[in-house]
Amino acid sequence: MDFLVAGFIKAVELLINFDQGTWSAICATLRVSTCSMLLSLGAGLPAGFLLGYFDFKGKRALRTVLDTLLSLPTVSVGLLVYAFIASRGPLGQFELLFTLTGIAIGQTILAFPIVTAITASVVEGIDPELKLTLLSLGAGKKNIITTCLWEVRYGLLAAAVTAYGRVLTEVGISMMVGGNIKYHTRTITTAIALETNKGLFADGIALGIVLISIAFAVNISLSFLRKK
Repeated sequence: MDFLVAGFIKAVELLINFDQGTWSAICATLRVSTCSMLLSLGAGLPAGFLLGYFDFKGKRALRTVLDTLLSLPTVSVGLLVYAFIASRGPLGQFELLFTLTGIAIGQTILAFPIVTAITASVVEGIDPELKLTLLSLGAGKKNIITTCLWEVRYGLLAAAVTAYGRVLTEVGISMMVGGNIKYHTRTITTAIALETNKGLFADGIALGIVLISIAFAVNISLSFLRKK
């Protein structure tokens, strides 16, 4: 237990003294996760609403595919993205391999089905009488959609938090697509794995503290918004 206590103390020192390697991984993680979440929410929320609000042929099959993609392995996404953005891939000319942009693309692919599937489920759970009531009151399509979205706002927030948690803690995509390059593409999760394997427990604990703190901050923010 002594090495754990010593590692925790050293971890606090690394954070307080703004260790370059530690804070570089933290900044890279925040940048890439924020970018991927903005992209996945921008595409997933409208797609999920359309999927849940309207009925069309093939909807059940599409929902089955989305539900399956909820448990999509991160290494599979990493392999797919790697194949596309590698020098011999169709997108190799853009030189996205071993960049934060490449990681963001992979994480967006990972988060999109989560946001879409949960949003669709939430929208399908809207009381059918709500739409009829709004129509009887003379509400237009825009007002109906806006009201429905407001009714399921907590579910949409839950979808965003769930997807963010998946993105924040993934390792496969960041390792395969980013290459775990120090001061460049090394994220919190890849740094924890590397430093722990090297026996540098303090560095791993420091980054673990930050990772847990971010997760707590996101959930506390969600609880605050619900109370509001």
